[in-house]
Amino acid sequence: MSTRRTRAKRELAAVSVVILVVAVLMGVAYVKVNQPERGQREISIGLVGDADEEIWKAVQHELDQRRAGIKIKLRSFQYGRYANQALANGEIDLNAFQHYAFLEQESKQHGYRFAAIGDTYISPLNLYSKKYRSVDQIGHGERLAIPSDPIDLGRSLKVLASAGLIGLRDPKATTPVPEDIVDNPRGLVLDQVDPPGIVKVLPDYAAGITNTNFILDAGMKIQDAIYQVPGDLKSPANHPYVNIIVARQADKNDPAYKALVSAYHSRYVADAINRYYRGAAVPAFSY
Repeated sequence: MSTRRTRAKRELAAVSVVILVVAVLMGVAYVKVNQPERGQREISIGLVGDADEEIWKAVQHELDQRRAGIKIKLRSFQYGRYANQALANGEIDLNAFQHYAFLEQESKQHGYRFAAIGDTYISPLNLYSKKYRSVDQIGHGERLAIPSDPIDLGRSLKVLASAGLIGLRDPKATTPVPEDIVDNPRGLVLDQVDPPGIVKVLPDYAAGITNTNFILDAGMKIQDAIYQVPGDLKSPANHPYVNIIVARQADKNDPAYKALVSAYHSRYVADAINRYYRGAAVPAFSY
């Protein structure tokens, strides 16, 4: 009996040793995966949501291929204002979710001292309809759905002006408001709708303007648009809506940040954007 107990104790001890060794090895593996290697520079980047994670994996791949010694650490925020607060407070090194127009508005409102250090991509904002195939078919007095948030509302008014449906007091204004409409020859009624809901109510309107990610999520195509804003990235009309990588003003010349932007502006990353977003985002850089 005692012999059996002794043998059981030995077996239990052996199993315990194995478990301990495995746990230690797993811990080491975890550290290697989740922490930068010795000599690497870790750069934390704030995003909104997780849609861009695949793109940043491509950036990390490009950095690794170049042996840049940089490890990207992503941090997701629910809203853009939180990502900007975190950057201002030094909680993250960079953020990459906003376009120039949003950055300008946030900087004026909160006094941020930020700098755009690199362009990423632009997402088209086009006019869609379930009733018509061209802008010319939209009749007098019909209703259009436009985004309710201030930045995209202003951008949607510029889209309608570009399509010849309305005229604006200052066509070059970044974020015009409905009060800036000086010409509405068809007497169109513009209803402000929460952007994600525009696709759902599109059958109730002559047409609507919303973000391309909502269009794709609804199973529609970018090519379904009855009016697409000209895609010339050099056009002053498009520049405010180019998405950017943002740093604190004092850190904008950091060599590691420049290396990261250079990796982003590569053919490998451009191909990843085109492959992943399928036209919902277009690279806004040369490579």
